[in-house]
Order: sequence, then C-alpha cells, then structure tokens
Amino acid sequence: MVSNYFEAAGIDALLDNHPIGADFENLARKLSRDELFARQNHLFRRCVERAWQTGFYQRLWSRAGAEPGDIRGLADIEKLPVFDKSDLMDSIAAHPPFGDFGGFDPRDADHEQVIFHTTSGTTGRPQPLLFGAKSREVQNLLLGRIYRLQGIAGSDVVHSVYGHGPINGGHYVREAVLHWTNAIFLSAGTGVETPSKRQVELMRDFGVTVIVGFADYLKRLADVAAEQGLVMGEDIRVRMISGQMGRENRAAITDLWGGAECYDWYGVGDTGIIAGEGPDRDGLYVMEDAHYLELLDVDTGAPVGAGRQGDMVCTCLFKDDIYPIIRFNTHDVTMERSGSSALGFNLRRIEGFLGRSDNMVKIKGINVFPQAVGPLLDGVPEFLGEFVCRVARDGGFAVVAEVSAAGPELPGLMRELLKNKLGIAVDVELVKRGGTASLTQVDRRQKPIRLVDERG
Repeated sequence: MVSNYFEAAGIDALLDNHPIGADFENLARKLSRDELFARQNHLFRRCVERAWQTGFYQRLWSRAGAEPGDIRGLADIEKLPVFDKSDLMDSIAAHPPFGDFGGFDPRDADHEQVIFHTTSGTTGRPQPLLFGAKSREVQNLLLGRIYRLQGIAGSDVVHSVYGHGPINGGHYVREAVLHWTNAIFLSAGTGVETPSKRQVELMRDFGVTVIVGFADYLKRLADVAAEQGLVMGEDIRVRMISGQMGRENRAAITDLWGGAECYDWYGVGDTGIIAGEGPDRDGLYVMEDAHYLELLDVDTGAPVGAGRQGDMVCTCLFKDDIYPIIRFNTHDVTMERSGSSALGFNLRRIEGFLGRSDNMVKIKGINVFPQAVGPLLDGVPEFLGEFVCRVARDGGFAVVAEVSAAGPELPGLMRELLKNKLGIAVDVELVKRGGTASLTQVDRRQKPIRLVDERG
C-alpha cells in the first residue's frame, strides 16, 4: 500500500520525541541528565529491536558474540561492535545495489517508504544513504531546529550552496528550511550547478540575508563578488552564515561578508546533523534527544574524557525504520567541552570537526590532520585561505598555499610557524590566487581535497 510521506513520518509523535523552537529550548534547559538518559534508553531499545531484523546487524553482532536479548539498554552499548563505512561497502558488495543494512527488500512492492540518496564519494565510491519517512523527517527537523536557534526567521532569504544530484546534503538542507522554518529558500547548489558569478548576482537580486554551505566555497564566492565590483553590506547584505566551519578562521569569513555572523554545525550523510552551535557560540550542542554520541580514542577505541580528541561514534536514536545506525564510526575527530552552557542547556557540547582519523597522516611519528593545517596559517596576512597538503613518496610533507604576495622572507616565516605548531619540519610552496584549485577542486566539490598522498 502506498503511504503518504507525512502520515508515515508521524509528525505529532515525532514532535513529542524531538521538539523544535521554544519547546526544544525548554527541554534542553529543564530536562535533567537522568531524565535525558531515560528518554534515550527508551528510543535506543526500539532501534536495537529493529536492527536485529536486518541481515547486516545479525551478521555484525553475532560475530561479536551478541544474541537477541543481550542488549537491554544503553548501559550495554559497549558490548556491541563499532562499524564504519567499510562494513557498509562490504554489505553492498555482497547484496547489491543497496546492501542489507536498510532492512527492506526493494523487490517487495509493499516495503515501507524509502528515501534514497548517496554520499559525495569524498572518501571513495559513493555509498547509498537510506531513510524511512520518519527518520528522514527527524533529520530535517533537527537541522531546522539548529537553524532557528541560530537565528533564521521568516523574514530571511536563505541562499544554499550545498550540492544536489544524488548527494544527500542539498536536498535535506532544502527540506529542513522549507518544512521547519518560514524562510524563503534559494537553492543555488555548487559552482558547477550555478556558476559562481551567477550565484553572487542571485544574492544581490533577491536580497539574500543568510547563506548556508561549506566555508571553503563561501570564501570563493566572496572573492567572486569582489571581482564583480559588488560591495558587501550594500549590494549584498548577508547577516548570517551557517555551515561546516571546522577549524576555519571565522573572523576572516565575517570580514569577507561584511560582518555576517558565522555559525557552525556538524553532521554526516548517514546520520544527518549531530550537533550545532547556538547563539552563545560556545561549542556545538549535541542533539542528545536524537543521538547518543561516543568519543573513542583513535588508536585504542577506548572512551576519552573532555578535552581529549576522539573519533565520533554515533547512534541515531530515531532510526528505527530504515537503516538503523548503532555505533557508527564517522572517523571524524572532535573533543568534548567542559563547563556549563551560557544558554543553560543540559546538553553535551563538542568542539566541532577537527579532522578525519582515516585521512590522518603520520609524519615522523606526529599525527597530522590535513584539514587543520590551513587554519594554522590564518595569522599570516598574505595567506588567502586556500591550501593543500602533499606527502611525497619519501615521506616529506609540504603545504601548497595561496598568497596575495610572496616576499623572499614569507616561505621561511610560514615554515617556522608550521614547524612550531605541528612539531615537524614542513616544506612550503607558495602560489597565486587559484593556484591550488586544480588539486583541491574547490569549484566542483562540496568538500575540497586537502591531502595529496604520493606514497601510493
């Protein structure tokens, strides 16, 4: 039987479990940690029951010695193994084309509604992303929740530079704004979908006030606007930017966009948004009514405490329909903040994205996250923000950086700065504006390439 999407999503029950707007803020302030854990535990048990119905988890958990009934709640979660993208790709290879982690049979005409997208393929072959109506709409709601908390309102015109096609990002950002805010949404997409020159013209013509997207491309758009003679604050009046900021120099982005306030949020294609900044901009609040987040040591897999870096391992407490997610290792690294929230929220806070552990390179015994290297140069006035790291066949490490001018002392200054901050000797190659674009593919990809490893 064909079901209506919103009926299948169960909006009323969905909002009871995952409130938005003022109801969310009240929940975040008034719910104790014990009460929150009880809510999480209730949702988690439903997810475990659903996961046992999939071939993927039957295989994964049985290999770890788990049997149905062993996991009675979140207190038992560490008895279950962590999995990552490689396990999903193995599932797809054995059960093409969707794998057996979704828990549905595409040959069955009466299977429940499935929303299908893919990852961008940044770390390899694109992976299917699968959602039921409920899990999709919770994902949309959580992002809409953060957008509203950060200040998006009905008076805003929101310009999105997230990509479309089969990739999940642009579609669910559009759904989040349209379903859960009252703002006007302008779906521009990447520079391939809408050329950068045309994008800044659209911002001017339609009075864009908010931009959502990845920081790398937003810097490129600011440069294009300047090249077109458009003046920030006059021709383009953006007041707010929300996107994956990572370790970007937000003050520099604010200056490029005429004083626009920048907000960070974090999520991956499989899980949707996991955490986001509030108006206090003091770390990213984990959406703990919808996610159970563990931070595990990259090497040992043991839990790490506040102030220590670890892999983000996520359990989606709302995905008890299509593709349950229990202990998914994103391989994205962060750390937990300590101290109280200025907003009075009883939610954990994290630093945001610090780098990828599966993209980490070990140079002379030092772990280096390529994404975090560029921001170390932000104090150099000539640095334009674009860079790429290169590891030579002999293990030598170099940073190719775009600069506005290159005096004879600049390479040495940057080498010394990186050596002091990374703890290893780094070669520096300086290029003009746009000189790294063929390597980073910043105009064509949502997430630019930051590492070229020539070791094979």
